Amino acid sequence: MEIIYGRNPVYETLRANRREIHGLVIAQSLQASSRIDEILQISRSRNIPAKHVPRASLDKMADGHQGVILQTGRYNYSTVDEILENAAALNQPPFVLLLDTLQDPQNLGTLLRTAEAVGIHGVILPSKRSASVTPAVVNASSGASEHLLIAQANLAQSITWLKKEGVWVIGLEGKSGALLPEQVQLSGPVALVVGNEASGMRHLVRKSCDQLMQLPLVGKIDSLNAAVAGSIALYMAMFKRLIPGA
Repeated sequence: MEIIYGRNPVYETLRANRREIHGLVIAQSLQASSRIDEILQISRSRNIPAKHVPRASLDKMADGHQGVILQTGRYNYSTVDEILENAAALNQPPFVLLLDTLQDPQNLGTLLRTAEAVGIHGVILPSKRSASVTPAVVNASSGASEHLLIAQANLAQSITWLKKEGVWVIGLEGKSGALLPEQVQLSGPVALVVGNEASGMRHLVRKSCDQLMQLPLVGKIDSLNAAVAGSIALYMAMFKRLIPGA
């Protein structure tokens, strides 16, 4: 059993309705709010058992719970095929995000939240040596992870499969020598690859990409956080998809 905590993560988990739900735990004398009312309404409509307990009991279960905790089953991962099927069902060219061994749950959560906001059809994580969809990641994504199709797979093999399906794969590169955004094919069927916070993409993953893209930096710093850079790149791709020729 997992513990999803925080008002927005709990609400989005209930709204997505993709996990097995065991129960809801609410702090006694919790101040009323529209979000809490929505959580309780969904819970009643689905006959989810709810317990009201002293806040100290929730403090022992999770930090930053905001007075509400959802007891759930584990996150249900998808497959690469299901991600492509999702794009086809929407009659849209595939838009995929691959994350190469990100370690920080906050970075993963931030990128998942951005991915959901820009309409990503699915996210692919490595099956090893990477942060996964834990309660901390759900919280960092403000619950956006619950609305996404997320697969765990070998990234190099996934890239090969995506390319066979006509998807153009672009790796986000922090080193000089990579192409600038205006030189890169960001519209149409596209997959973006964001590498590890410290070392970037692994060699085989980088080598498998069709193009490498760097974000221009005109200030005094020489790099961006992986989640920030990835989020910027995702929005660049979204605008290209929405406004062809932009």
